[in-house]
Amino acid sequence: MSFFKNIFSKEKKETLDKGLEKSKESFFGKLSKAVAGKSKVDDDVLDNLEEVLVASDVGVNTTLKIITRIEERVAQDKYVGTDELNTILREEIAGLLSETNKGNETEFTIPDLPKTKEGKKTPYVLMVVGVNGVGKTTTIGKLASQFKKQGLNVVLGAADTFRAAAIDQLQVWADRTGVPIIRQEMGSDPASVAFDTLTSAVKQEADVVIIDTAGRLHNKVNLMNELTKIKRVMQKVVDNSPHDVLLVLDGSTGQNAFEQAKQFTLATEVTSLAVTKLDGTAKGGVVIGISDQFKIPVKYIGVGEGIDDLQVFNKVEFVDSFFK
Repeated sequence: MSFFKNIFSKEKKETLDKGLEKSKESFFGKLSKAVAGKSKVDDDVLDNLEEVLVASDVGVNTTLKIITRIEERVAQDKYVGTDELNTILREEIAGLLSETNKGNETEFTIPDLPKTKEGKKTPYVLMVVGVNGVGKTTTIGKLASQFKKQGLNVVLGAADTFRAAAIDQLQVWADRTGVPIIRQEMGSDPASVAFDTLTSAVKQEADVVIIDTAGRLHNKVNLMNELTKIKRVMQKVVDNSPHDVLLVLDGSTGQNAFEQAKQFTLATEVTSLAVTKLDGTAKGGVVIGISDQFKIPVKYIGVGEGIDDLQVFNKVEFVDSFFK
């Protein structure tokens, strides 16, 4: 079953190019200075390149991995000109992304799920986690809109009951996209909201359920307990749910996004990532580092404010736009 088609049309590729423009200009501006006056890749160039990658929010560990790979190629080829560095970097970064992000994703498919105990269609359950302010609710709204355009029946669950604003914001997106939302009052039990959402979705024979959750990292134990309880309660309605736990990260925060990824992966099992707000930042390198360090596939990237500017992450297109 086709779940999320997002073939890279010319328009989408142009949006991606534009969304990564600041990151690309910043990176290559620094790279030009790093190789200025040099004709071959030597230790000085590699030291400078290391600084450029770290400054571009690729992250220290991933940077060292890239430098090691380039050192091996330089040693093997004996002479590598600085004019070849761009091509080598492109190949090595594409290789790193390939280790976590399999295939050239242009659409997202879901497996055939078994029927419920009552013989009804089993909805695909997506639980979304992330701290406030990263674009979590907006990402949910954009996903709901795009899923609906695919002809899929979507139900939203407002299980971030810690803030009234979170419930209201999700209601706005539900109204805007024309999809049903299950909600309770602020302060209600999030697991209860998730239970009601899945129960309703099964009755409606919905295709997709998206559950919003609170992201309060100041007390990781509470967060872990809450997410575990939500999962346990959802599994009473739909076996093996959630089928995907999507962590939303704000790409513009650079290294802070790494820390958030670390905390959430300790609190719960995260199975995919969405990196938002890449269009307003020069920190696009964070996608490379986070994907490599956490070995979690990046499923979506946000490269603009429009509903269609949340794109399925395609590593080939990403690297092409970054190094174009």
